[in-house]
Amino acid sequence: MQVRFGVWPTSKLWLFLTTVILAGLLLFAGGALAQESSRTSLSFPDNSNSSSTDAAVRELQARIEALEKAKSEKPKDAGKEASKEADKKKEAEKWTVKLGGHVQMDYVLWANAQDSIPDTFNYFNFRRLRLVADGTGYEVFDFRLQMTLEPEPFGDNPANTNITPQVKDAYLSMKDIPYLGRFRIGNFFVPFSLEQVTNDTNNIFMERSVPTQNVFAADREVGFAFYNCSEDENLTWTTGMFFDSISEGVKKRIDDNQGLRLSGRLTWLPYYDTQAKGRRLVHTGIAVLHTDDYDDRVRIRTRPQISEGPRLLDSGTLLADRYTTGGIEGAVVYENFAIQSEAFLGSLDMLDGSNQSLSGAYVHASWFLTGENRSFEKFGQHGAQFGRNVPNRNFRYTASEFEPGAWELKARWSHLDMNQLRAGQYNDLTVGLNWYWSDRTRWMFDWIHPITSDTAIYGATKSDILATRFDFNW
Repeated sequence: MQVRFGVWPTSKLWLFLTTVILAGLLLFAGGALAQESSRTSLSFPDNSNSSSTDAAVRELQARIEALEKAKSEKPKDAGKEASKEADKKKEAEKWTVKLGGHVQMDYVLWANAQDSIPDTFNYFNFRRLRLVADGTGYEVFDFRLQMTLEPEPFGDNPANTNITPQVKDAYLSMKDIPYLGRFRIGNFFVPFSLEQVTNDTNNIFMERSVPTQNVFAADREVGFAFYNCSEDENLTWTTGMFFDSISEGVKKRIDDNQGLRLSGRLTWLPYYDTQAKGRRLVHTGIAVLHTDDYDDRVRIRTRPQISEGPRLLDSGTLLADRYTTGGIEGAVVYENFAIQSEAFLGSLDMLDGSNQSLSGAYVHASWFLTGENRSFEKFGQHGAQFGRNVPNRNFRYTASEFEPGAWELKARWSHLDMNQLRAGQYNDLTVGLNWYWSDRTRWMFDWIHPITSDTAIYGATKSDILATRFDFNW
């Protein structure tokens, strides 16, 4: 008997072979896995102790979860840090603007005046009434815009002429330029004289001294300047180029001859007590200012150290095309005592070929009764300058509390000699008191005693002026 097998279809044959191969692979993998588990160092508790087994499992799960959490959070934190850095960079590339203002209210009383001096009127005046915008941005830039609202001094402009508001500060600065330091362009203080470049909120008398203000030192002018300093800021140097006397009210000059001012200032701190944070220091400096006058007409005149009233020295109009001023400056701060002084010498090149000179100086001292010290900025807004005085305790008076603020006694002698110009000589003594309610609010009291020689415009005179100012800014 012959037995015959039927032939399987090809698809069923492949299915059979595949099943046999997969079964063999699974058996082989299972055996290898069993051998590996027998060799592993990780041991589990005996099943007879179910609580130990559960604890071990929970511990292992906790470790796995901790590793997974750390792995997932790490890139998130890194991403957050990168995002913060990007946000900071974006913010630095924008303008950050701060608005401010300045108010000074003066009352001046001519307590005693020579009969020969005209217009010795008592007056109230908003000496400064200003709005300010300061800003920084793009990591290296800063700007400042300051506009006035106060009226011009009486008699300085033609009748029925209103040229307010005036432009005071209007400049842009760029810092950290290699080898050059800080660059500034716009309308700002010409770098010359310690007293002149120190902001009026930080000077300790109601007005700058007679030889400084608009005699030897220039005020704000349109131009550009470079400021730089040594690494420790003990040595500073500044140079600038400006137009000559462009009006802050008219704000332009249409003329083929614009005039030119060149200035330079070098300062050095031979001693600065870093540990005492500037409570003990010695400051020195020299400066030069050269002017090519735009209309070849120069007039030097000055009031006592008030903003309104008659000018006690007046050279009249002088025909001169150029003039040059040199100055030396010094200051000492020893805890609550400070002394500051400058001396100036000027030379005028007259159109007739002659040369005329004038000189001046001031020295002043102050003493804080409440223990503070004059604040000094080694490399401030305009280079080396005095900064904002800060009371140890702000003035405060309530039903349960009294704080005195800061009290500062002060005295100054000023001198201006214009005898070569046949305009006479001026001297004055000023003493007074400052009462600081805070670093931005103060009462000021000045007694001014001006004396002129017999060749001055009103002859030999002696006067007494009492002045007070309430000053606040923000």
